[in-house]
Amino acid sequence: MQWESWSAFWSMGGAAFFVWGSYGLTFALMALELALLFRRQRDTVTRLLRWRRAVGKSSAKKGGAFAPAMESET
Repeated sequence: MQWESWSAFWSMGGAAFFVWGSYGLTFALMALELALLFRRQRDTVTRLLRWRRAVGKSSAKKGGAFAPAMESET
């Protein structure tokens, strides 16, 4: 579709509110998804570090060496 001017492009033939609103909403939801993803990653890393410290302290109390709990580390 060809537009006569930039103002005609931005008005989208009277449907600008719906067109640009949907683009804006999509962008906002994608930004929210990224923010929640980074927050979940930070919380997971914090939880894993806390668990690692707890496992390390409990194995030190028993007198044994630290044994990795994950199969990929063995």
